[in-house]
Amino acid sequence: MAHREIHRTDRIGWLRAVVHGANDGIVSTASLLMGVAAADAGHGAVMTAGIAGVVAGAMSMAVSEYVSVGSQADTQRADLERERRELQAQPEHEKAELTAIYVGRGLSPELAARVAEELTVHDALGAHARDELGITEVVAARPMVAALTSAVAFTAGGALPLVVAALVSAALLVPVLGASALAFLVALGAVGARLGGAPMAKAAARVGVMGAVAMALTAVVGALVGGVAL
Repeated sequence: MAHREIHRTDRIGWLRAVVHGANDGIVSTASLLMGVAAADAGHGAVMTAGIAGVVAGAMSMAVSEYVSVGSQADTQRADLERERRELQAQPEHEKAELTAIYVGRGLSPELAARVAEELTVHDALGAHARDELGITEVVAARPMVAALTSAVAFTAGGALPLVVAALVSAALLVPVLGASALAFLVALGAVGARLGGAPMAKAAARVGVMGAVAMALTAVVGALVGGVAL
């Protein structure tokens, strides 16, 4: 009887970018809107600040993801190139390294040597990339994908509190924004955990608590600054 296994590790790259971007969009935009609203700014000023915050945040996310993941990709390429040179200069030494890795994972020295020999013949660089450097298709850095995914996710997340702010009167803006943003964050945490196969309640609570703290602090600062300015 066929046995079908379901793993979700292949989702790590895009799932991290989506959850990170959307979470940042909700928290940043809701906090900005609440901070400005708490300073007794007009509804138009609140919306202008929110829209500007979403655009600026999306661009910032895209650039920072591209730069950070690009640096990771550069490091991975440099490591692979160094490994390629070492395979050409010292093939036996590199084969011995693979053997030692497999012995450390529990194989007998004889079997480890045979595995290292066969993998070297099949794809020496691929074997070293995977087993020595830890570089696989799943964790390979993709700067442009990370940048675009994060920017889109941030925009989508930031649009949620913006819509709420557009529909709510100024008098109710802060409490309604806080409650709705918290609901969005909890839902995002649960969905992200579900897609990744992790416990939903724990993830939802973690995202909700941290988001609530961030929004509360921003609202307090906005109220204090608004009071001083007035």
